[in-house]
Amino acid sequence: MSARQTTLPPTEGQARPALTSARATDSGRFRRTALVGLALVLIGAACGGSGSSPRGVVRAWSKALDADDNERAASLFAPGAAVVQGGRLVYLKTHRDALVWNARLPCSGAIVSLRSNGSAVTATFRLHDRKSGRCGDPPNAEAIALFVVEHGKIVLWDQIGSQLAIGH
Repeated sequence: MSARQTTLPPTEGQARPALTSARATDSGRFRRTALVGLALVLIGAACGGSGSSPRGVVRAWSKALDADDNERAASLFAPGAAVVQGGRLVYLKTHRDALVWNARLPCSGAIVSLRSNGSAVTATFRLHDRKSGRCGDPPNAEAIALFVVEHGKIVLWDQIGSQLAIGH
């Protein structure tokens, strides 16, 4: 949906809009501008604000996992999000599914790189223990995940690789 609207000139036989005084026009323009501004603020709040860019969502998910905040991490997944890990595809149909899936992740990690292309973000994480338990991966292990984020929510999380860090 675009915030801009195009007004077409009247077709033959249609009356032209009446001209109004400059004061009424300025007042109407101010009112429209204020309403558009309010609508944009409300839309931004509903979508999670500035953190709802795909890169921002990935950072927020990583931060939530680092804090062992599975509720917050789960809230970043859209209902029905697809998760691919170890060749297995799972759909997180409900918030509870997302909560359980995030809680079962043994590792969290520091983001060492982010690459984005539209709604897709590829993130490389240097893995480490979570507050709730040991990671189990070797020191300096990294995992690479592809995220697809739409409307501020993760719709695809795909672990596309892992590696040992060699001098990042």
